[in-house]
Amino acid sequence: MSADGLITLHSSFGPEETMHRFETEVRARGMTVFSHIDHAAGAATVGLPLRPTNLLIFGAAKAGTPLMQSVQTIGIDLPLKALVWQDEDGKTFLSYNDPAYITRRHGIGEAARPVIEAMSGALKEMAAKSTTAP
Repeated sequence: MSADGLITLHSSFGPEETMHRFETEVRARGMTVFSHIDHAAGAATVGLPLRPTNLLIFGAAKAGTPLMQSVQTIGIDLPLKALVWQDEDGKTFLSYNDPAYITRRHGIGEAARPVIEAMSGALKEMAAKSTTAP
């Protein structure tokens, strides 16, 4: 499923396993994990319920820096992010921003196409490996 640049895949695994699998894929590709934010844990600290909602912030300077050299405002959307969340029916999903959408948002031209295609391909592969059983 996709809406306004957000790609969402249903996961065959629970939230914790999906995030673990995704983070493992990120690290296996040599990317840096900058932060892992557990929104449900944050909600619990103020006494509010929230279904599992975990954000992973990750990236690679080799891919992101040339984009920021072209148009610095893309830095608001980089590093990349992936959200693993569970809906009210207990189904788990993985969502991420489509790199092509991000570059259109910031008006980055055709010169960046190879970088964007590589980012898109890597995200698609990592998401598939993280959400489907082998």
